[in-house]
Amino acid sequence: MPKIKAIHHVAVVVDDVEKALTFWRDALGIELHELRDVPAEHAQVAFLPIAGAEIELVRPTTEDSGLAKYLAKRGPGMHHICLEVDDLQGLLTQLKEKNVRLINEEPRVAADGKQYAFIHPEATGGALVELYQI
Repeated sequence: MPKIKAIHHVAVVVDDVEKALTFWRDALGIELHELRDVPAEHAQVAFLPIAGAEIELVRPTTEDSGLAKYLAKRGPGMHHICLEVDDLQGLLTQLKEKNVRLINEEPRVAADGKQYAFIHPEATGGALVELYQI
């Protein structure tokens, strides 16, 4: 049976990464590990590791992406929580069998080779949840 291993990251959608960093990095003192463009998700992401997890500041890089639409509709703030899993395909199969609404029914592969998929907020009580297999 697939297992949830840990909280991998919490993502905050922002319209200005540098402005957001004045709080997360400069005021709180969380070190910026990397600022990366993620073309597959039409996003720029700032990675701030803390206590075995990360805070990710996510900014849309196109005006028509899902992330941009989310930002336009809801404004900056909490975007999703990401859970690290040991068997993503197995967990997606289990969720489908339980009629859980998924955004990605099959794993997607990130540029770094990690697999991920999103669960629709309707299924979770309102939170967008990402599943991640390293």
